[in-house]
Amino acid sequence: METAYLKKCFGNCLTQALAEVARVRPSDPIEYLAHWLYHYRNITTAEEKKRQEELQLKEAYDKSSEEAKPTETLKEEGHLIQQKCEKCHQELPSTALSSDKTPALQEDSALLEEKTMRQESQPGVSSVISEMPQRTIPS
Repeated sequence: METAYLKKCFGNCLTQALAEVARVRPSDPIEYLAHWLYHYRNITTAEEKKRQEELQLKEAYDKSSEEAKPTETLKEEGHLIQQKCEKCHQELPSTALSSDKTPALQEDSALLEEKTMRQESQPGVSSVISEMPQRTIPS
């Protein structure tokens, strides 16, 4: 029963401590053993703390990487959309000039301008009156 307790509490460190006492052969082996065990505990506690901090840093890095992925995806999509828009704007003027509808639109504009000129050229007649149907008043 005591052996299980000692193995659980001290593990391999008691074996290492006793081996160190036997190797050094200090004048006060009990005090040396006590200092060695305290030192061992401080070192293992510091190592465990360091491992915990490294694990937390790794988790934080992984989390920030996961959060950055959607942002990167949105930036890439925005860049692709911008490129498509720029491509469309570059193609738009050349398409409009080469369109079959352009001459027809120019003819319609010319007709409208000619009609407007005729209406304005009539002296003393406003454009509103010239567009109204003529009525005769019975006498």
